[in-house]
Formats: sequence, C-alpha cells, structure tokens
Amino acid sequence: MTADGPLISVQPEELKFQFELEKQCFCDLKVTNKTEHYVAFKVKTTSPKKYFVRPNAGVIQPWDSSVIRVTLQAQKEYPPDMQCKDKFLLQSTIVPPHSEVDELPQDTFNKDTGKTIEECKLKVVYLSPQAALGNSEDESTKGFKQSFDDNTNPGLQRLKEERDAAVRQTQQLMQELELLKRRGNRKNDPGFSLKFALLVGLIGIMVGLLLNLTLSSPSPAPAAPME
Repeated sequence: MTADGPLISVQPEELKFQFELEKQCFCDLKVTNKTEHYVAFKVKTTSPKKYFVRPNAGVIQPWDSSVIRVTLQAQKEYPPDMQCKDKFLLQSTIVPPHSEVDELPQDTFNKDTGKTIEECKLKVVYLSPQAALGNSEDESTKGFKQSFDDNTNPGLQRLKEERDAAVRQTQQLMQELELLKRRGNRKNDPGFSLKFALLVGLIGIMVGLLLNLTLSSPSPAPAAPME
C-alpha cells in the first residue's frame, strides 16, 4: 500500500512552550491523515525525561486527525539564552484497515522491513512570558502615557476650562434673552429695546470667544504609520 503524497500533516510546525520556572507547560500538535488509508504514527524525542507525550503512538483513520499533547516538565533553571536543542521526530506509515495501536507489530516503524516510513522533524522553541506579552504591554503603556500627557497638559487644561465657562455663560445669557422676550410680549417696557440690544451683543461676544477657544485647542496627533 502506497500513497501519492505525504501521509500526514502536522500543525504547528514547531513545538512552542511558554517557559516558566518550576511550572509545567504544554503544546498541542494536530496530526491529520491526508490519505484514504489507515496511518499509524509514533513520536520520539531526544530528551524523553523532560517531556510527556500523550498519546505517543496511535492509528488515524482515513482523512481523520488526532491531537497529541506534549508536556514539558517543570524546570528548575532557565536554559542558556532561552535556546533549546531538543528535537522531536514523528514517524508515520500505512497500516492495514481497522488496525488498533495495541495490535501493531513491534517492527511497524522499522525501516529495515522495507516499509515506507515518513519522518517529520520538529524543533522546540521556548518563549518567556515577558517576551510573549511585550508587544501588547508596550502598546498599552504608550496609549496610557499619551492619555496621561493630554489630560495633564496645563495649556490644554486651561483652554478646556475657559471654553466650558464660556459655554455656561452663553447658556445663561440665552435664558435671560428668552425671559426678556416673554416680558416684552406681555407689556410695553420702554427699556426693553435697550436691554435686548445689550443682551444680544453680549451673546455675540461670548459666541465669538467660544469659537476662538475651540479653534485654539490643539488637535490630536495623527496616528503613527505602521512599520
């Protein structure tokens, strides 16, 4: 029995572990049978005492998949420069239909038998938690710093306060103007025209001041271009 293409696909292509001292961590591998045959697999490693592999062998039905969990045992010290030289080897071969892993002959993955044995080599990569979270923390810190600077800028804060005060005064003048209109409708007040003109003039001045404050407020900085 032979297959035209590769027997299996493996995702991800590297074993990546979030390395922390004295803590176990794991990485899952998804192994997919790319053929119409039953395919057996077996996992080997150069450091069997450091890792648990479950299952370390199995049979995958046609077009089906299996998940292998590789667990790194708790380590007492960091490797030099967080570099790992450990490697994994995943072997696969076609087996008779409806085969069970417990029933596989001992020489199933022996190349000397003349069988076609595919091999997939996997590297091991250690990731520190700080490195994994570094980018997101940097972005959060930048955003917080920008917000903090904007809120504590004395000039900007003063302009905001003046603008808010102008808005409140303008609203108060508008209310007084409305009140004068109502009084003028009820009775003929000789001083109404003068009061009305003065109030309208004050409102015009306040609106002009409000516009100046709004236009003088610094606009937000443009977003930095992506690199």
